[in-house]
Amino acid sequence: MNTSLLIQLLVNGVIVGMLYGIVAMCFVLIYKSTQVVNFAQGEFVVLGAWVCLALVVNMGLPFWLAFLFSLVFMMVFGILVQVVLLRPLLGEPVISVIMATIGLSIFMQATMNWIFGNNAVRFPQVFDQGTVEIAGLNVETAYLMSFVLSLVVMGLFFWFFQVSRWGLAMRATAYNQQIAQSLGISVGRVFAMAWAISAVVSGIAGVVIGLVSAVSNSLAIIGIKVFPAVIVGGLDSIVGAIIGGLTIGILENLAEFVDGQYLHIGNMYSVAPFYVLLIILMIKPYGLLGTPDIERV
Repeated sequence: MNTSLLIQLLVNGVIVGMLYGIVAMCFVLIYKSTQVVNFAQGEFVVLGAWVCLALVVNMGLPFWLAFLFSLVFMMVFGILVQVVLLRPLLGEPVISVIMATIGLSIFMQATMNWIFGNNAVRFPQVFDQGTVEIAGLNVETAYLMSFVLSLVVMGLFFWFFQVSRWGLAMRATAYNQQIAQSLGISVGRVFAMAWAISAVVSGIAGVVIGLVSAVSNSLAIIGIKVFPAVIVGGLDSIVGAIIGGLTIGILENLAEFVDGQYLHIGNMYSVAPFYVLLIILMIKPYGLLGTPDIERV
């Protein structure tokens, strides 16, 4: 057995899994606040990457400044989506809102194809060193940046929900919107903030993924790849999203190792998470840390 390759893939799995985890948290954040699954989450990831790349290449901004500006853009974009598209649908059946997010996904794909094209584009050289050696393993600098940013985002999420006033308001709204509104919480502002935070975190993930590979509209597939992580962890659990992301990231790389070394089936990297999803759903339909929805009949 190629032990060094296995360790390398496991390290990559943990780093990628952390990235999956923060994208999964975006799904959970919107679902907890609005009871809606955002099927345009993958397009949010791509848009953040394209905006940052355009600021670096077309406007000549330094990467870190372009990165900050792209996050501000994503925050404004998330608020606009909630206010313009989704707020008029308050009180409508959930399926109507879900269909609106699917329509948003198609619209964003078409618009990004029109503005940025279909070709994959790489970021200019951002880091002086392409890889960093840690304990004998070569880790891409962009992956290391991904790991650090993921830890920072997770720490900020914890602080936001446990300490900040708006985080507590968001938790109250997720528990019961009518009670939260009776206590003076602006549910509309909470919804807008949830979409803004989700868009910003998606933008962070998009930029990091673009640094590792390249920026293209095909990156939107991460919305589908992360969905098993959301379901595995529990659709209403932030901690479950992190656990689910790590689980899927490690399983993907383990599947790649086993397939490459022994099975030689091909494409196990892509399908393994969905096998795990089916198994967990049969055992725990609400995910590892999801809250069972019990209704009186």
